[in-house]
Amino acid sequence: MSSNDTLTRVQGILVGHDTLQQARTGCTVVLAPAGAVAAVDVRGAAPGTRETDLLRPENLVSEVHAVLLAGGSAFGLAAATGVVDWLYEHHIGFETGFGRVPIVPAAVLFDLNNGRADVWPDQASGYRACQSAGPEPVVQGRVGAGTGATVAKVRGWHNARPGGVGSFAADLPGGGTVAALVAVNALGEIVDPATGRIVVSAGNAPDESAPPWPGQNTTLGVVATDLKLTKAQCLRVAQMAHDGLARTIRPSHTLYDGDTIFVLATGAGPPGEPNSIGILAAEVVAQAILRACRQTPSA
Repeated sequence: MSSNDTLTRVQGILVGHDTLQQARTGCTVVLAPAGAVAAVDVRGAAPGTRETDLLRPENLVSEVHAVLLAGGSAFGLAAATGVVDWLYEHHIGFETGFGRVPIVPAAVLFDLNNGRADVWPDQASGYRACQSAGPEPVVQGRVGAGTGATVAKVRGWHNARPGGVGSFAADLPGGGTVAALVAVNALGEIVDPATGRIVVSAGNAPDESAPPWPGQNTTLGVVATDLKLTKAQCLRVAQMAHDGLARTIRPSHTLYDGDTIFVLATGAGPPGEPNSIGILAAEVVAQAILRACRQTPSA
């Protein structure tokens, strides 16, 4: 049994970060060079995304070649172009008859208020993230898309605590792996669902001078499995995976969050049963969120 209990435990998945430490931002790429059937479920009311419509089950393209998570708010979507460039150079993409077109959905979080507001992940950043991607256990904490992430802002920005990137993997009893990588930049507090204990608190006193402005939060996740799923089944798993956010982030899916979860099925194993995969997806998402916040200082 593999000792890797992060997203790269899933066969066919590579992960890389690009961290802009001085600006407190960065991006994280999840590569599926052989392609992966994919879907997305957006629950937050303030999302920033790219190429998510093509993931709808009724649309043509069934596989993606990477998913990008980035800081920098809407500016950070530019990093996806660097991922496309890297994939194109490596002859990876959707065959059109006139060349391969890489399919790279992306989602961003807001971190402009936790570093420099004039520096964000760009095309070069996305390219570097691909260059660093590998099958090794995912580096966690304040790296990549989680570099400038914060949590527990529900009672005001002055209560903000570090968020970050977390990852967790588990195996299904009948075989197959389900894993998650999450960049946690939430409005809410972080709660351990096993004990009900608050892991990261927003404090007690509200700060009326610092309301939770729309768009300044967002938790982004990628769930992957090595089992075969259809696009519609991936969507159901994504919907169920959001339960992991609800269990660990209080509150979640608010007007001020852009909470988004992608699901990738590499198909390296046999057909999967979406209900059991979805149940485990919610658990690995919850554990990844806890890891993201436990990898970073509490203050």
